[in-house]
Amino acid sequence: MKKTIIAIGGGELRERTTLKIDEYIAELAKARAGENRANALFIPTASHDYMPYYNTFHKVYTSVFNIKTDVALTVFKEPDMEKMKAKFEKADVIYVGGGDTVFMIDSWKQSGLLPLIEDAYRRGVILAGLSAGAICWFSDIYTDSETVNGKGEEKYSMFKGLGWIDGIISPHYGARMLDFDKIVCYNYDCALGIEDDAALVIEDGEIVKSLSSGGKAWRLERKNGVLEKTEI
Repeated sequence: MKKTIIAIGGGELRERTTLKIDEYIAELAKARAGENRANALFIPTASHDYMPYYNTFHKVYTSVFNIKTDVALTVFKEPDMEKMKAKFEKADVIYVGGGDTVFMIDSWKQSGLLPLIEDAYRRGVILAGLSAGAICWFSDIYTDSETVNGKGEEKYSMFKGLGWIDGIISPHYGARMLDFDKIVCYNYDCALGIEDDAALVIEDGEIVKSLSSGGKAWRLERKNGVLEKTEI
């Protein structure tokens, strides 16, 4: 079963800046659903289960793409795991929203959500996500975290991701370029940067192409002490 991840560097779902990418995700979900109406499961853990975020996702994916949506809430109450499993079994695509990546990964491990996500991935359910939902799958991620740095402070650092995809990555690359480039140049041989309104399509752990709704995705490589950038 082919395992697919659509990693979106950032953007505003409410303003529909990522709509071309969302259309690609919707088509994959419909192809997987076949003759049935496609189902999308939204996971807002990184935003601490912020319901207006889900409402925006629901509005876009239902009204624009005619996809049925549901939401997985685990932050403020212990989930009913039987009901949660049923949500995951119905899903053709799982969309992970943005926010605090470190908090999200820790929360998934504590709540029992992570095994459900991993099982869905192995069954061929499409994983899509924006910002935190894009980078969490990688081994090393450039992000900020209220969990680590305290509220009200934006301090971007390298953290460990889930490690399902081997690689170093930054979302919002257009805004974080200078700092991330410096980190890569001094510490790594290669990395990935995804701008807002751009995405990477990853199949079975390998990048197969990029998608654009206005942004670009980049491969960064250090050669003889110089950082070279190639658009993906």
